Amino acid sequence: MKLEIIQGDITKLELDAIVNAANSSLMGGGGVDGAIHQAAGPQLVEECRRIRQTQYPDGLPTGQAVITGGYRLPAKHVIHTVGPVYDEDPNHAALLADAYRNSLRVAEENRLRSIAFPAISTGIFGYPKDEALQVVKSVMDAFPFQNVDQVVLCYFSAGDKALAERFFGR
Repeated sequence: MKLEIIQGDITKLELDAIVNAANSSLMGGGGVDGAIHQAAGPQLVEECRRIRQTQYPDGLPTGQAVITGGYRLPAKHVIHTVGPVYDEDPNHAALLADAYRNSLRVAEENRLRSIAFPAISTGIFGYPKDEALQVVKSVMDAFPFQNVDQVVLCYFSAGDKALAERFFGR
């Protein structure tokens, strides 16, 4: 598996899937979630509404992941996952690991080859960036990759990209 660390807009990436740092409603929100929903168009909201009605009537649980189409995005699919709120979820490290691991599992199950992640939970959910990177590295090091051969960590700011590069020794 090839790991890339970039700065950019995840909604512009032409990959098999991008990961949405979603809220449990799957109906869009702020930050990455809002940007992905806006760029994908109204069909994404419709598909998310169907998922809520059929699979997750109480909302997508923290750490779980579900796939939708990409619609107007260059990415073919969106994998939605809910990261933990740092100060509210006592098992925040395990839940953050689950969010990354389950997103990769969904990609593998759908035979996807490329996937991009934003920095899950490090925005309004308050997860310290250095602690989050420890979790991400442990998941990437241990995950049994088979189909996925390209993972992109996409950061919005140059500072976050530089922190990730230092953490991953790049």
